[in-house]
Amino acid sequence: MATTADFRNGLCIEYNHDIFQIVEFQHVKPGKGPAFVRTKLKSVTTGKVIENTFTAGHKVTTARIERRAHQFLFKDDLGYHFMDSNNFEQVAVEEKLVENADLMKDGQEVEIVYHAEQETIMGVELPQFVELQVTYTEPGLKGDTATNASKPATLETGAEIQVPLFIDNEELIRVDTRTRSYSERVK
Repeated sequence: MATTADFRNGLCIEYNHDIFQIVEFQHVKPGKGPAFVRTKLKSVTTGKVIENTFTAGHKVTTARIERRAHQFLFKDDLGYHFMDSNNFEQVAVEEKLVENADLMKDGQEVEIVYHAEQETIMGVELPQFVELQVTYTEPGLKGDTATNASKPATLETGAEIQVPLFIDNEELIRVDTRTRSYSERVK
């Protein structure tokens, strides 16, 4: 058990029959009335972000979450298969638990989030940035850079994202996995 005084970014709590991670919090002491804590909570299972207000001193149950390094092997009918980087055991994960799976290529290092008490898989998190090769994109027109214009590009994993006009076929780019957006060229 913990109280609102123990809140910090990244703390996982059990709330409304789900596990939420505290994204941000703010302790408020108004001039009139009791103190309270405003929070933004992100569901570990669904990824949905909600806002909630707790009265100061409110007790919550904390959840122990572990992140373990795994390597992506392949995908089949059972889901996505990963190998634990420490003990080389293989584990299959359902497709719905892998966010932005189309940005993941063979051999990709990922973190699998486990609920430590129940040893259940809560989700798979890709690194913040991945480097992928552009397999197809339309050629950009010379001098067409007056605005922040972009064009669709197909990556080596089959994913489609928007890239700037100066990106050509066969170029290696860095993609932000949180926003599914182009970040920069890789040299």
